[in-house]
Amino acid sequence: MKVQESFGALGDRRFAWYFTARTVSTAGSVMAPVALAFAVLHIDQSAGALAQVLGVRTLVLVGFLLVGGVVADRFSRIVVLQVSHVLTCLTQALAASLIISGHATLTQLTVIEGINGAVSAFTMPAMMGVVPLVVDRSRLQQANALLSFSRSGLSIIGPAVAGLLVVGVGPGWALAVDAFTYAVAVVCLARVGLPKRSEEGRARQHSMVRELREGWGEFSRREWLWVVVLAFGLTNAIHTGVIGVLGPLVAKSTEAIGEAGWGLVLSAEAAGTVLMTIVMMRLRLRHPLRAGMVAICVLAVPMVLLGVAPALVPVAVGFFLAGAATEIFGVGWNTALHEHVPVPVLSRVSSYDALGSFVAIPIGTFLYGWLGTAVDVETLMVVSAGVYVVISLGALLSRSVRDLGRSSEDPTEAAAGASAATDDTHARS
Repeated sequence: MKVQESFGALGDRRFAWYFTARTVSTAGSVMAPVALAFAVLHIDQSAGALAQVLGVRTLVLVGFLLVGGVVADRFSRIVVLQVSHVLTCLTQALAASLIISGHATLTQLTVIEGINGAVSAFTMPAMMGVVPLVVDRSRLQQANALLSFSRSGLSIIGPAVAGLLVVGVGPGWALAVDAFTYAVAVVCLARVGLPKRSEEGRARQHSMVRELREGWGEFSRREWLWVVVLAFGLTNAIHTGVIGVLGPLVAKSTEAIGEAGWGLVLSAEAAGTVLMTIVMMRLRLRHPLRAGMVAICVLAVPMVLLGVAPALVPVAVGFFLAGAATEIFGVGWNTALHEHVPVPVLSRVSSYDALGSFVAIPIGTFLYGWLGTAVDVETLMVVSAGVYVVISLGALLSRSVRDLGRSSEDPTEAAAGASAATDDTHARS
């Protein structure tokens, strides 16, 4: 494939505007985790405080995910994104103002992040459902790789800039930039024209309960889907606890890394993702989940290094490798969903995916917040890495996961048949 052909998906005006909106909003949001983490640690320098803020956000996110999936399938996904982006802009602007003025408290940041969690529950399913509607089916993997390329490329710069801002002028300014970019993204989304709802093959609108049942039916009958989601429900809890809670704490207490160094480490992870994204735009995955689950084991490497060698260079190398591995799984997973799940139920299915993947994260967040003060951190990180690898490889025991290939059937065209089968099932029940 020629280099220019790797960017062919941008030739579609709808995808180009959607790509621009995602890129602009990402430019600010990649700085937010670093800024938020050190804003919290400035108020209360403990793993428990950071675990509280992150845990509440995820709890609220999980609580609203299924509702977000139904709303995204029922209404215009672009409008859903615009509304959620406006709310994110307002909440991040409020957090920035409180932090910059020096009036922020742990309770205030916890509440704000809780609101952001609720908003994200609508954003994520809507984003998953947009891509198949704005790009030709033959370019789905390419489009997913381009979106990841944008996100990862910005993630190289964003965390490093956020770390410098934290040290130089404080974390509030990074959140202020994030708020501004969401406002710009709202304008870009207005230029994306989606097909009318009738062209998406939607059946009649039913009650929310019935639509959730339809989404669950589509989710549960695909073994490859629920097996991988179950595995990630456990591994995400471990990853969030080790990297999200213990990571900034280790960085802040280690002179060899520090706050600015932690931003550079996260940038190294993004650099690995960018490099692998270029490969993924030109390489077709024949068995996306097999490759993805093997690759994702590499995320155990930075966990071990943070425990046994908390120095900037080795940890950065570990994060670089983890970023590359994450990209292999991410592009493969999104492409599998887009190719094997009918578009009219895609947002609902992705909400079940997110729910299962995220449901244990609050547990992991609070658990590691406590474990970080109760046991030896080095041992905790090494053991966690081992468990992470065992769970990830365990998913490959399912033949459905190992052997899932690329689909030649268009989910949009298959939607009518899927809807008819669902209606027939309800008629008999």
